[in-house]
Amino acid sequence: MNKRPEALLFDLDGTLIDSAPDLAGTANDMLLARGLPQLPYTSLRPAAGSGARGMLGTAFNVRPSDDNYVAMRDEFLNRYEQRMLLNATVFDGVEKLLKRLDMQGIRWGIVTNKAKRFAQPMVQALDLMPKDQALVCGDCTPHTKPHPAPLLEAARRMLVAPSACVYIGDDLRDIQAGHAAGMCSLAAAWGYLGHAESVSSWGADGILKDPQALLQFFDLA
Repeated sequence: MNKRPEALLFDLDGTLIDSAPDLAGTANDMLLARGLPQLPYTSLRPAAGSGARGMLGTAFNVRPSDDNYVAMRDEFLNRYEQRMLLNATVFDGVEKLLKRLDMQGIRWGIVTNKAKRFAQPMVQALDLMPKDQALVCGDCTPHTKPHPAPLLEAARRMLVAPSACVYIGDDLRDIQAGHAAGMCSLAAAWGYLGHAESVSSWGADGILKDPQALLQFFDLA
């Protein structure tokens, strides 16, 4: 049995919510607008954890260092804002997990690289706003994950020592950020996982096959 944490911090996209259909839809909208063939959802979904950068890289092979990246990113974000709640859903088992945490008196928060303009209305619409208002977005601190600053800010807001927190996410950057913040870091294997190395190579303190596995990891089921 692992030590009961004081607080659990979650990534948003690919961990608590499945936003990939609308991210992929936005990329395909841009392809369609340019008279280009749309891509199958299966080729776009793995890049959803990287947001606009991932979608543009997969759909257009455009990188942040390219001259046209900023204009395409801004177009993507504006289009995404209009449809981001069209198909977004909470992953199966997440609502049950969060209710169980509340019953156990374990506080939880959200740390995401998604900008507040998107993240806040999304968590409110999907009824995922943490009770402590510990929603730290990509523009809430000077750095984004894998830098530890957003995770440390969440712990500060919750008045919990970072060492007493656990961070759960579906991307290598989440594990890196969690460890850099001095937190136990768990991989959400039901998420997007990206195109990089296998999740087993990330160095996570544990790999969770589904949300229920988190309760089992801390003997909270």
